[in-house]
Amino acid sequence: MNLPATPERFRIRRARPEDRDAAYALCIQTGDSGAVGSHLYREDPEALPNLYVGAYLQFEPEFSFVLEDDRGVCGYALAALDSARFEQRFLREWLPPLQARFPEPAGDPATWTPVQQLYREYHHPQLFYHPAFQTYPSHAHIDLLARAQGQGQGKRMMRHQMATLAAHGSKAVHLGVALVNKRAEHFYRGLGFSDIAQQGDALFMGRSLP
Repeated sequence: MNLPATPERFRIRRARPEDRDAAYALCIQTGDSGAVGSHLYREDPEALPNLYVGAYLQFEPEFSFVLEDDRGVCGYALAALDSARFEQRFLREWLPPLQARFPEPAGDPATWTPVQQLYREYHHPQLFYHPAFQTYPSHAHIDLLARAQGQGQGKRMMRHQMATLAAHGSKAVHLGVALVNKRAEHFYRGLGFSDIAQQGDALFMGRSLP
């Protein structure tokens, strides 16, 4: 499903298999709490998107959308209709091949690189499922490159994603935001999200659909 291009030449469409590399690269470009994170993951640029992008593209294609302009993919909106079911597939199907390819790092954790810390997470995933999520069973997240920010495209993508989830029967959605990322928190509050839980340095927010 494609949406028509806006006057700014941005277009939302469902992700295709060939978008995988662009989506992975985008994840790295926004991988430092929204800022460019490529310097953190040079030794393995796929380490981060393996955790936060790949499983959505494979397991939830109906809820994987990209934003593109004349230069190519510049954003994505990813979601899972049923978070509990998605996490079970993530654990049973997605992580084992990664665990086989990337051994758990050894030695002093204080000396691990950001990539090694991600490899450890492959073996010890930090999944958090608060009881409140039963009321907000779907979850979503988006990332936009700088050239697509500040033009209403994030809200446009989230509204499209939420409408898609609602059309597939979801009654509510949640998402996580780093506590230090006040810009993202403000953005989601503007879309009607409110606080539902907190874990460590992450704030979880939710809203009813549609």
